[in-house]
Amino acid sequence: MIAGDGQPMLKGVRVVDMTSVVFGPYATQILVDLGAQVIKIEAPGGDVYRYSAKPSKTPGMAPSFLALNRGKKSLVLNLKDSADADILREQLRGADVFIHNVRETAIDRLGFGYAAVKAIAPEIIYVHCVGFGSGGPYSGLQAYDDVIQAASGATTLLPRADGHSRPRYLPSLIADKVAGLHAAHATLAAIVHRLRTGRGQLVEVPMFEAFTSFMLKEHLDAMTFDPPNGTAGYGRQVDPDRQPFETKDGWISIVPYVPQHFPAVIGLLGDPDFAVEERWQDIRAILSSGPELYARMAALTKARTTAECLEILREANIPAMPVTDLDNVIEDAHLRETGFFERGEHPSEGALYQMRDPNRFSDWEQGPLGNAPLPGEHDNEFKSG
Repeated sequence: MIAGDGQPMLKGVRVVDMTSVVFGPYATQILVDLGAQVIKIEAPGGDVYRYSAKPSKTPGMAPSFLALNRGKKSLVLNLKDSADADILREQLRGADVFIHNVRETAIDRLGFGYAAVKAIAPEIIYVHCVGFGSGGPYSGLQAYDDVIQAASGATTLLPRADGHSRPRYLPSLIADKVAGLHAAHATLAAIVHRLRTGRGQLVEVPMFEAFTSFMLKEHLDAMTFDPPNGTAGYGRQVDPDRQPFETKDGWISIVPYVPQHFPAVIGLLGDPDFAVEERWQDIRAILSSGPELYARMAALTKARTTAECLEILREANIPAMPVTDLDNVIEDAHLRETGFFERGEHPSEGALYQMRDPNRFSDWEQGPLGNAPLPGEHDNEFKSG
């Protein structure tokens, strides 16, 4: 399991992956990018995430599926069929990791609960991606990104920021992806543990707890204390005035993070008299004058182009970036120059862009990216013999 110099860190690690949609596949995609072999077990019909409203050249090869499953091998098995169940058992005998997101009662019925798999492969790392942690009243309930955002309080963040009382989802599968990151680092920790001790283990990764931990790092805020000395919600993040500013030709994000930067930015953007008012010598006055300061900044940026604002602010080391429309991120000069987007050829889908692992390692450079498999593309490799 230990790779040599210059080899992918997870070269030789074999992962049997019975996850679907986003949470689990995002975790195993990270493992693939680091060099692990991942065998994606799919039920007949394939991962439901293969299908979306966005058009694809081949049915079952939706854009998001391509992004989350590149480099994996697809093996289609009907685990209610004894012969197919035996094929999975054979794969588990040679695996380092088994990861799935099937609810406990269902996986036990199929014969692949932790005790059964441990009997097949005593040192295996068994990673169970669940919606809610065991031992609580929600244990065993189904969980999707929307319900986790609701249960964690995330849907009440936008109302805090804009004053519109209706709870709303953050427009991203953020809970799924955060939980996927937790699953990836938990799996890596278990691999290190096995290298040190020779022992496998059961690892439970609960989406609700993972995402709540992520969100409340700042937003638990005053509720940290018992009794609380205020309400939940990190003020800076729910400040309705702390939003991108309009310019002559677009929008810009400006972050005067240090209090003294607020009047300084206003001076740089064209109102030096306002910036040197005596009241700004008191940091408390700056901190209590957010709406006034943001309003003045907003008025000043409208008189300049985005490029003019950036030139002024970057020369003064004030963090600022233009607002890029989602459709245009793929054209970002920095991401292009660093090779983040890789244009390749998929055997069935043709030319496409994929995102490389963002981390950099001095002893390994990621090679060409693999492709997401068609359903059952590698059946013959695993079912023959």
